[in-house]
Amino acid sequence: MAEIKTTKLGQLLLTQRLLSEEQLVEAMQHQAVSNRSLGSIILERGWLSAEQLLQVLSRQYRMPFTRLTEDNIERHAVEAMSVKVALHYNVMPVRLHNSTLTLAIANPQDLQMVAELGAVLQNRYTLETVLATDEDISTAIKKYYGVGAETISKLVQEQEGTIRLEAAGEMPIENIEQLSTDASVVKLVNQLILEAHHRRATDIHLEPYRGKVRLRYRIDGVLRNVDVPPTIRQIFPAILSRVKVLSNLNIMERRLPQDGRASVKVGDEQLDLRISVLPTPAGESIVVRILPNRMHLELKDLGFRVEDLEQIAHMLTTPHGLIFVTGPTGSGKTTTLYAMLKTINTDECKIITIEDPVEYEMEGITQLQVHPQIGLSFAQGLRSMLRHDPDVMMVGEVRDFETAELAIRIALTGHLVFSTLHTNDAASGVARLIDMGIEPYLIASSVECFIAQRLVRMLCPHCKVLVPSQKKGLAQVYRAQGCDRCQNTGFFGRTAIYELLPMVEPIKVLIMEKATADTIWRKAIESGMRTMQQDGWEKVQQGLTTPEEVLRVTPEDEIVRVTKTEE
Repeated sequence: MAEIKTTKLGQLLLTQRLLSEEQLVEAMQHQAVSNRSLGSIILERGWLSAEQLLQVLSRQYRMPFTRLTEDNIERHAVEAMSVKVALHYNVMPVRLHNSTLTLAIANPQDLQMVAELGAVLQNRYTLETVLATDEDISTAIKKYYGVGAETISKLVQEQEGTIRLEAAGEMPIENIEQLSTDASVVKLVNQLILEAHHRRATDIHLEPYRGKVRLRYRIDGVLRNVDVPPTIRQIFPAILSRVKVLSNLNIMERRLPQDGRASVKVGDEQLDLRISVLPTPAGESIVVRILPNRMHLELKDLGFRVEDLEQIAHMLTTPHGLIFVTGPTGSGKTTTLYAMLKTINTDECKIITIEDPVEYEMEGITQLQVHPQIGLSFAQGLRSMLRHDPDVMMVGEVRDFETAELAIRIALTGHLVFSTLHTNDAASGVARLIDMGIEPYLIASSVECFIAQRLVRMLCPHCKVLVPSQKKGLAQVYRAQGCDRCQNTGFFGRTAIYELLPMVEPIKVLIMEKATADTIWRKAIESGMRTMQQDGWEKVQQGLTTPEEVLRVTPEDEIVRVTKTEE
């Protein structure tokens, strides 16, 4: 070490045992030939986190280190600096007291930047600085100035005085067409999609109202407001136009709903977008569904217990039969079916699906999308698919008698068929098919099982806390707390809770007798079926979710339900 003269930062890192002598020597040697800062080299090597390094620099420069949260950022401080200045210098206003403006910066060595900021702000304020990580500063800028704030500001300034807004909030179509290819509009739409992807959102909602536009992302099944500058209303028609161009929709049509699709690339990942445009009195509302191009989940990742996985695996080896997954819209039915198909997708097996729409592309599987406008319905597609000699077929949804009867007869003639139904529980799947007009003997002889499911949010593993339980039978449970990794929601990701109803002999007898769904449900429990709520309580005990999440998706207690039925 005597041969290399250490800097004050290097000495501090050694003294606090954050770096070894060998690591410091290596970093300083690299610094000598690259002319880069010692801190950036250490971060690049991954020897310290940005927060650890800034805490050391905080001592060196006697500059406080802070985490940027809602509690320590004042709104009137944010208003004292434009988004353009904040983004250009990568600083975040924190406090404004009298004429002293406190700014969060990431590099305490950049004294020139602080001097420039004083000049840019026309010396209206005395500047004080605190240290914060680059990530915290970027997140705070997006939160307090809004997603795409700089781009929106630039667009509004460029178009101010040149574009006349109509009473309903629409622009003349010729101007919209020009703006849809403007680099700034393209950039803004890309920013909205990219930000949604980074936040793990499944849907983007852009909703116009009189005088404003609301942006919301659906994350882990829950809609969350996203801050955007109020001036987004002035360029919303241009955003709408860009989305229409991206998804090959009719840019001239504003009176009718339209649906389209597009693909975008984020890094090495390709995303499929499903776009829906709906006319409202205040303008057209946009919803963009974000789907990964490929399905990566396996059955074992979906929340099934080992015993249920073994039972499903056995059913997947049967040469014929019908497997139904039931639940409301957005309960993950299609994902479960795809995971099953992935399990049996081999070179020896011919698999064909018909869906509305095709949600995931799967190599080795022939996928067909319905087009009712040209007469290609589920039923028509099923008839055509049979001529392609399939071993396994998947029908996206059984909606009517014709589709249900075809699926059942195909299952009876030596094919394994998968499909979905919209019912509240597994036992109600039988009643739904009978209501469609299917004979009970056909259901009993063709259906292998009904699987009902719901999605619950999973607790963030980094911040969940253990607390005493108020529910009988649960000694203690975990609660959501919130941290940076889960965007202060306390939840990260979702899992499914299930009930699996196989067509065992006692159930078949009840089906032939046209028993009620409640009667079938009770008999299934007697035969060993675990209900969705029971599966949910087990996941609560495992610390995966909360009691409130289970009750949110299964509000009716099964014991009460059985009592009511018996009465």
